[in-house]
Amino acid sequence: MKSELNKSNSELTEFVLLGFRRSPEVQILLFALFFFIYMVIVVGNISMIVVIKIDLRLHTPMYFFLRNLSYLDLCYSTVIAPNTLANFLSKEKKISYNGCATQFFFFALFAGTECFLLAVMAYDRFSAICSPFLYTVRMSPQTCVRLVIGSYISGCINSMIQTGFTFSLCFCGENRLDHFFCDVPALIKISCSDTFVNEIVLFVLSALIVVTTTTVILVSYAYILSTVLKIPSTQGRSKTFSTCSSHITAVSLFYGTVFFMYAQPGAISSPEKNKIIAMLYTLIIPMLNPLIYSLRNREVKNALKRILLRRISF
Repeated sequence: MKSELNKSNSELTEFVLLGFRRSPEVQILLFALFFFIYMVIVVGNISMIVVIKIDLRLHTPMYFFLRNLSYLDLCYSTVIAPNTLANFLSKEKKISYNGCATQFFFFALFAGTECFLLAVMAYDRFSAICSPFLYTVRMSPQTCVRLVIGSYISGCINSMIQTGFTFSLCFCGENRLDHFFCDVPALIKISCSDTFVNEIVLFVLSALIVVTTTTVILVSYAYILSTVLKIPSTQGRSKTFSTCSSHITAVSLFYGTVFFMYAQPGAISSPEKNKIIAMLYTLIIPMLNPLIYSLRNREVKNALKRILLRRISF
């Protein structure tokens, strides 16, 4: 029986992504919506990367991490969006088995890395506000690079484990994924193997990442809040805490959707709910992050104005 399952799995060469099953007219509208969102993601995040790169006043640890955040948002939305857009206009809506594994690996890599990077960004704000005299020592360029590399390594370890466990499952010829990209809940749902271990691994790894990084963020902001409340002037408190508001908003959006998608035992049971939540963190959040950090950050807005004025003067 086991050899038959392995043979059936080895013969599976492609998956069909059912996506959003709607009429052709609605598919065209969804294509237009997704295309618009993806263009905003590309323009917004590339603009953020370029602005931080060319404006010397933004060459600080905070903006170094923000530039990497924009890069991650651009990467993991690009892993999903082009194939999804092509499927809206295609009748077959297929992705190869290897393409599915590759898509999931890079998606898990970039999304997992973003979790750790958001925690690093919270630690950076803690160091800047709570220990300003030691900030340049704690967050030296070498330390910043190590923290980003560590985030990528952690995301890669998570991705390798998740991909290894997920694509060791047997699918017995069933290849219709009720999703718009290759994700763990949809793949587990169509597997003919015993998926108990996979569900536990998904839950434990996701919960471990969320709990670990959330703890760093909460502890950092607890110290930040304590420090801010000791500032005598209201204007001083407002100015200090405003440097954290964009990060708090980004963290709340990202972790809220990730928790409801992966860190619940029943996360696999509702495909339609999963699609909506997945659309939030694969497209909507990467679209909103550049807006959040540019509209709510005075230094970024001033940098944009300087660059625009420089271009106009030329």
